[in-house]
Amino acid sequence: MRMLRNLIMFKQRSVLVWAAGVGFLILYIEFRLSQLRPAEVQIKNEEKSLDNENKNFHQPLHFYTDTKASMKDEPRQPIVLYNRVPKTGSTSFCNLVYDLTKINNMYCLHVNITKNNLKVAIGDQYNLALNMTRWVERKPALYHGHFGYFSFAQFGFPEPMYINILREPLERLISFYYFIRYGDDYRKGLRRTKQGDKTTFDECLAQNGHDCQPRALWLQIPMMCGQSAECWKVGSQWALDQAKRNLVHRYTLVGVTEQIEDFVVVLESIEPRMFKGIIDKFRTGSKSHIRKTIHKEPPSEAALKTIKNTKTYRMEKEFYDFAVRQFQHIKQVSTYTDDKGIVQPLYNQYHYEKIYGPQGNMDRKHK
Repeated sequence: MRMLRNLIMFKQRSVLVWAAGVGFLILYIEFRLSQLRPAEVQIKNEEKSLDNENKNFHQPLHFYTDTKASMKDEPRQPIVLYNRVPKTGSTSFCNLVYDLTKINNMYCLHVNITKNNLKVAIGDQYNLALNMTRWVERKPALYHGHFGYFSFAQFGFPEPMYINILREPLERLISFYYFIRYGDDYRKGLRRTKQGDKTTFDECLAQNGHDCQPRALWLQIPMMCGQSAECWKVGSQWALDQAKRNLVHRYTLVGVTEQIEDFVVVLESIEPRMFKGIIDKFRTGSKSHIRKTIHKEPPSEAALKTIKNTKTYRMEKEFYDFAVRQFQHIKQVSTYTDDKGIVQPLYNQYHYEKIYGPQGNMDRKHK
């Protein structure tokens, strides 16, 4: 009998010890949670503070201001970024796009860099990437302006569709040389930087003038290379190689002035949502060639030979020829020539088949 009582008392004590242990464990967990809660509250407060900063953050005019609305991004609306090279037909192209904005329910915006600086401040690169990516109310959109390439990914944002148009480098330089002296038929009343200077290109070259020297050719390579210091070093082999890599891997499409009609055909085949109708506007409208320099004098053979024998020209020409070959390759697989000999875009050259899922062969259900 005594042994039975002792056994009962032992079990009761065991239950009490177990209950005390559980109680202690619960109290310990509660204590640890109470220590963590202030950190959670702090994080929430910091997030709320960041939201307020985003709302009140000073943005340039015509840029988004509502961060929360911007984060509700609908299915990926395209952003096309066109960092225009001067005197390549870019004004004519952009005017075609402006005419499409109402028809295709899209936007076209000019990025005006202060003092026409091709090198963009690192803070402005970040803000441009931020605004273009999250300005949902202005999508789909094409942004254009004269500035060197920069990567959105380096700031953690998705990359846009980069496009560009290049031109034979010496032709581009000569066109620009006379443009800043005589202007063009687009804005005839606008006074250019060297308005009234009647020095010919040949005379400028003989006088060692600033804007006709071979170093003035160094433009298309650095604009496609990027914002790195080495990109803007005249004659840099690294810059040339990087520009080629960017052209192939970072740009969706790079056309050439000499084949600009084919460029718009391929562009419409890539993104018909934005550029549907641009081919017809180019072929039948009045804006495909709206900007022509008022006065140009062809350079002498001696002047051409002088320029073409320079390292700078040879490098820029190598890059241009590389761009031509790449564009020809893309055009070959992205267009066809119709019965009238006119280049047209190719669409829907693929289909899905052998579709299997959780319910077996899905092909049968769609036949």
